[in-house]
Formats: sequence, structure tokens, C-alpha cells
Amino acid sequence: MKKLKISAVLAVLAFSPFYASVFPGENNPVVKMIADAIKWKSESIDVGNIPQGKPKLIRFEFSNTSAKPIVIENVAPSCGCTTADYTKTPILPGKKGFVEASFNAASPGAFMKTVVVTTSESKTPKTLSFKGVVVS
Repeated sequence: MKKLKISAVLAVLAFSPFYASVFPGENNPVVKMIADAIKWKSESIDVGNIPQGKPKLIRFEFSNTSAKPIVIENVAPSCGCTTADYTKTPILPGKKGFVEASFNAASPGAFMKTVVVTTSESKTPKTLSFKGVVVS
């Protein structure tokens, strides 16, 4: 009976208007500020057909739309067939930066790869992707 009362109180609190402002929503300015800090030109790139045995360079560009410098802290390709490079200096407000992935097209066929980027602006990593077909 005691567990039932506690459960009932928790259920009422969970749906009360008091807690409605605690959970992030579409109109939450904090969520919007983080989402708008970096504007990617493209988060997914289709490279089309690429020749086998010739590395392909894919460049993701972005703008710093925040009011403070942004630093790329980590870039992690999804596999050993991809290496990454990126802007190593702080990207000032209004300036542009990049993340590059070099894909070693060793095996023929379709592929889809990702590069995970962590910045000083958000500890939630951004996943960038590229796809295409390796032809022999």
C-alpha cells in the first residue's frame, strides 16, 4: 500500500505544470543556443562513384554562429579505412572551420562511413556521414 501511495505521488508530480519547464522542449532557449552554435554546410555527403585503390578526401565545413570561440576537441572516424583532419585552432565567432575525412577505397561496392566530432560548445558529439560506391 505504501508503494502504491508513493507511485501515485510521483505520477502526479511527473505530470504537474511545475516540472513542465524543467524538461527541454522546442522553445527552450538553452537547447536552441547549443543547436545554433555550429552551422554545418552539410552533415551528410554523397560522393558518388569513386575509383578503387585511390583515397577520396571528403570535406565538411561549418561556421561558428555562437558568440565565443569553438575548439574541435576530438574527431573519430568509424573505421581504420578512414583518417581525419580538422581545424586545430579555435574557430572565432563568425569564422569557418572544417573536418576532413580521407577514405581509402580498397574494396569495390557501396559504402557508408561516419566521423564523430566533439567540440568545446557541446559534449554531445555530432555524427557526420558520407557514402558512395567504390568501382574497380
